[in-house]
Amino acid sequence: MFEGAQIATLLEELEVTHVVTIPDSTLGPWLSEITETQVQVIQVCREGEAWGVAAGLYMGGASPVVMIQCTGLFESGDALRNLLHDYRLPLFAIVGYRSYLSQDTLPGDTCLTFTEPILDAWKLEYRLIAAPEQFAEIAGLYRSCRDEGRSGVALIAEGKA
Repeated sequence: MFEGAQIATLLEELEVTHVVTIPDSTLGPWLSEITETQVQVIQVCREGEAWGVAAGLYMGGASPVVMIQCTGLFESGDALRNLLHDYRLPLFAIVGYRSYLSQDTLPGDTCLTFTEPILDAWKLEYRLIAAPEQFAEIAGLYRSCRDEGRSGVALIAEGKA
């Protein structure tokens, strides 16, 4: 839905310093464009690790973004809960919403059943970005979260439209 150059430019405009990621088939292609900017890309082994690395960067004065797919969001729940709620760190994530745009051709993908309810259960503010014309909402959410010192998630619909 979005090109790597759009995301790279957005991250620079938002003054993001690091992207902590495990790339998937949708988010991964953005990395080559992001690495051509001042934004540093840090690839981790597990999604739970991404939150810890982002927390350390944030505490050191950086402005990181976690970039993972929703299945990794499920895996990283305890790290997310601890850092965002117990330590109250205002970390931001861009999360790929697997199969959202392919509901007709991939019926039964349980990502569609669990992703948004899990974000609600964890009391995370999020915006579902399901159409190209919603691109500006990513920046709006990021800025409001940063300015108010809270966490947020830009939930990017993936799949074939």
